This record gives sequence, structure tokens and C-alpha cells, in this order.
Amino acid sequence: MSGEETGRLDRGDGVELAWRRRDGRGPGVVFLGGFNSDMTGTKAEDLSAFCAAEGRAFLRFDYSGHGTSGGRFVDGTIGRWAEDAACALDRLTEGPQLLVGSSMGGWIALLLALRRPERVAALVGIAAAPDFTARIVGALPAEAREVIEREGVWHRPSEYGAPYPITRALLEEGERHMLLRGGGPIPISAPVRLLHGQRDPDVPWKLSLGVAEAVAGEDVQVVLVKDGDHRLSRPQDLALLRRTLSALLAEDGG
Repeated sequence: MSGEETGRLDRGDGVELAWRRRDGRGPGVVFLGGFNSDMTGTKAEDLSAFCAAEGRAFLRFDYSGHGTSGGRFVDGTIGRWAEDAACALDRLTEGPQLLVGSSMGGWIALLLALRRPERVAALVGIAAAPDFTARIVGALPAEAREVIEREGVWHRPSEYGAPYPITRALLEEGERHMLLRGGGPIPISAPVRLLHGQRDPDVPWKLSLGVAEAVAGEDVQVVLVKDGDHRLSRPQDLALLRRTLSALLAEDGG
């Protein structure tokens, strides 16, 4: 989309993260994509257009091993991708940001809000999927477990495209970043909005209720879309996302 600056950010080890950025006033908006997705999807494009119309700063990027970023997908873990997000936030944005996390990006957004609370003005989750690696482990068929144990990786069929790898490292490292296990609060005080389709076949919509209960702050709302799927990328879903952002930004005085 015209008006966006593009570039590549060396995260410090020679792996470069591809990014697109739009100048504008703050708080800016940062989009955090999902597992095995990239920054050119429908929601990211719509957010860029929204921020352009509002004169709002906007950043989107690809995690390592995703899209046009460097690195291998099979080397990625939740912690590694959260580090990518922190690197992008620290080096490509200024001031408070409104984080928009889709699916796995919702987990990354929550981790980022814990790590950089002073940089997060608000958080919007779209079918947010914290702790999803634990759900993968629980749903693995016996043959998949055997393949992962033997080879370290299993290629999971996907209705969204080609099969994608599930690695032992992803599942084991994900245990270090669990947010809902144990019933303790998630110490986030920034406003949180959770949008979730009730026909989501991938992430149970009741998970958003669990996140809302766990977040320590009081300014938390869940919006359920009865006929919505996992992606929430239909025109009416995008309109809901824009309204949600507009309301949060208005509350922030932006």
C-alpha cells in the first residue's frame, strides 16, 4: 500500500525482520500476526488503510521464518517470536502503542504487554490464542507424537494451505510462556479488547473469556461474533475491528 516505508531490521544475530511502517501521530498501532501467517493479510492491509485515513502511525512486520523475513520457520518458538516483536517495538516505534494481535499474535501481544508495560496503550486480541502449544500437545494423534519424538518435527495438515511444521522445540519452549495455567492473574493494566468468533474451529471462543478473567486490569471487554470464524476478516468483522480501535484511541485522547 502506498505511503508505507519498508525495510529490514537485523535483530542482532544476522536474521533480518521484514517490516512496513507508516508515519503518523500516536499512539501508534502495531499489528502482530498469527502462526505461519505474514504481514500482507486482509486484517493487516485494512489496519494500514485505517491508520492512513486517521493519520495514525502503524507498524507491521513478519516474525523470523514468516513471510519475507529471514530465518527458518522450523527454528521458531514462542519466545523467539516474542523477542522479534520486542525488537520491532523497541527499534521501529516511539511512545505508547496499541497492539493488535491475531491468533498467536494475541499471545505475543500479551507477552509484550508484560515485558513493556510502559509502551502499551491498549491491546486488542482477535481470536487470541495464548497457550496454544499446550492445546496442540493435548490434541496430537499418537502417530504425530511418535514422529515428533523420533524426528523432532511433524507436518500438520491445514485447511488454510500446505501442511506446516510442528516442532518439538516449539511445544517444549512454549511451556515457558504459559499465561493461563495455575489460575493466577495476568498483571496487565492497559485496556484490553478481545474479539472472537463463536464458529472459530481453531481457537475456542471461551478462551477469550478466560483471558478476560485472568487479566488484572478492570478495563477489559470481550466481543463475541456469533457467526464469526477464526480469521474474522469479513467486511463486517473488519468494521468491528475499526470501531474497536477508534473507541480505544478516542479514550486515549488520540
